[in-house]
Amino acid sequence: MSTVSTTTTTTTTAAAPPPAAGAPAARRRARRSLSPGKRLPAAGLIGPLAVLALWAAASAAGRLDPGAIPAPWTVLRTAGHLWTEGTLATDVATSLRRAAYGFAIGLTAGVVLALASGLSRVGEALIDGTVQLNRAIPTLGLIPLFILWLGIGETFKIAIIAIVVYIPVYLNTHAALSGIDSRFVELAEVQGLSRLAFIRRIVVPGALPGFFVGLRLGVTGSWLGLVVLEQINATSGLGYMMFQATNYGQSDVILVGLLVYGVFGLVSDSAVRLVERRVLSWRRTLNG
Repeated sequence: MSTVSTTTTTTTTAAAPPPAAGAPAARRRARRSLSPGKRLPAAGLIGPLAVLALWAAASAAGRLDPGAIPAPWTVLRTAGHLWTEGTLATDVATSLRRAAYGFAIGLTAGVVLALASGLSRVGEALIDGTVQLNRAIPTLGLIPLFILWLGIGETFKIAIIAIVVYIPVYLNTHAALSGIDSRFVELAEVQGLSRLAFIRRIVVPGALPGFFVGLRLGVTGSWLGLVVLEQINATSGLGYMMFQATNYGQSDVILVGLLVYGVFGLVSDSAVRLVERRVLSWRRTLNG
């Protein structure tokens, strides 16, 4: 009886079918399904266009008060009228100039301070604590002090925008520098790399992901700061236009200013993301 049982068991085991040839492929498909998938074309525009469609539908159905939230076609008509008169073009040019100057100064300061602090313990001791203290102070709360120091003209506006920009650039670039694996530093020392070659081959590639995060935050921050600053002793600019429209209850003009700010922010952020994808094309991430 024992012999028969053993023989039967052996026969059953030998007769078991081999694993299906498609099993590894099925497992690979299951792993791939965890990925977000391919990027949708013009994905960044889908959300804004959906909001615009809801806004238009609610306005057409009479669900929105035209005095508080005018219809999209009313806002577009107002924008065309302002552009034809020349006031909108002047305000846009003024705002772009202020944002560009402040952004350039803040970007340069953020990168230089991050490199000095991230590559030197002495620099870190002198710089990092000061920047962290500056970060803890609301930047817009510095406006009265900067007016006393720099006057109420253009200089203090550009200085505030520069501060708004340099803080996220510094923080994210410094964090990326601090996160570089120390084994790369040891490898560079073994290979006998010079300081300049070490920065070019190790530091810059390691810091770029964090730098681009800070850059995107800085771009957005420059527009957010501009909205407030252009309402203080300004004679032109989108913020000034919106402030004047508030005095006369022109909600359509206010929405024109907000939409222009939104378009500037979206375009500048998309440009930074495009450059980031090109520069960091060697990375394999969920973002594709």
